[in-house]
Amino acid sequence: MKVCIYFEGEKLISGSGIGRAMRHQIEALTAAGVEFTTDPKEDFDILHINTIGVSSAMLVSKAHREGKHVIYHAHSTEEDFRNSFVLSNQIAPLFKLHITSLYSSADYILTPTPYSKSLLESYGITVPITPVSNGIDLKRFASDPEKIKAFRNYFSLKKEDKVVLSVGLYFERKGILDFMDVATKLPEYKFIWFGHTPLYGIPKNVRDAILDCPSNVIFPGYVKGAIIEGAYADADVFFFPSHEETEGIVVLEALAAKCKTILRDIGVYDPWLVDKVHVYKGSSNDEFVRLVRGCVEKTLPDLTKAAYEVARERNIPEIGKQLKEIYRMVMKLPVKSE
Repeated sequence: MKVCIYFEGEKLISGSGIGRAMRHQIEALTAAGVEFTTDPKEDFDILHINTIGVSSAMLVSKAHREGKHVIYHAHSTEEDFRNSFVLSNQIAPLFKLHITSLYSSADYILTPTPYSKSLLESYGITVPITPVSNGIDLKRFASDPEKIKAFRNYFSLKKEDKVVLSVGLYFERKGILDFMDVATKLPEYKFIWFGHTPLYGIPKNVRDAILDCPSNVIFPGYVKGAIIEGAYADADVFFFPSHEETEGIVVLEALAAKCKTILRDIGVYDPWLVDKVHVYKGSSNDEFVRLVRGCVEKTLPDLTKAAYEVARERNIPEIGKQLKEIYRMVMKLPVKSE
């Protein structure tokens, strides 16, 4: 059994959640001892496809013609496409039709959470769907004094500085406007948002807000390696007010780093992240202000031990075992004809 892991436009997606999902899949299959390739020109038995562009659709058709099994990894939904790029809301209904057609062409569908599975089923998709987390590399996010030092030096942080961290693209959906609003109400803390999106590609209201951000907000852009890993380990709180996710790999990263985590109370985190057990959840910016202050000032209970267990259950080798079993099962299914 040989699997082709395919991601279209690897360079374009490298800094996104799908880019991290690609790296995690490769690590997971390596850990599980599954033979795989990332080159669709090689021979393989199963196409495990993760992207939805023209080349991806052509590759699915080719795999069907050759009698090969196709697993579609559904990272995208109409809901998380909205409130992102310029014109995304206007295009969203067409986007939904496109992904519904693509996902329905597979023999089997994987998606990161029970929530995203329910969304796909609501589209009328009848292909079998199994939730499988994108996974997390626990070792990478273990506390490391050198990484923490690199992070603090990079931002010239003083000993007394309190840091509120978030990571994501510059999308309204990600809660970036709420992040800045909360920062204006907590000027005594530094708010750092890692990630980047070209400003010409985002709506004017978001672009203007970033260009005129509060003085205690820092946008360092896309930063990887020791600096961001040190940030997760050293920040006082990870605050991610996203309005819609299919899982949120950055949330798993925060949990793995044992960083206190505050999230918006949305369906994607049910049932695996429980309010006041693993994380704190809020529904308004005033509530977020209270939660951020409580976590930073340590007036709220520390939930990081229980949160880490959630990440541990999603460690990459465990995800590799799950994928291996699904591949074996899919190999027994009839292949769809083109």
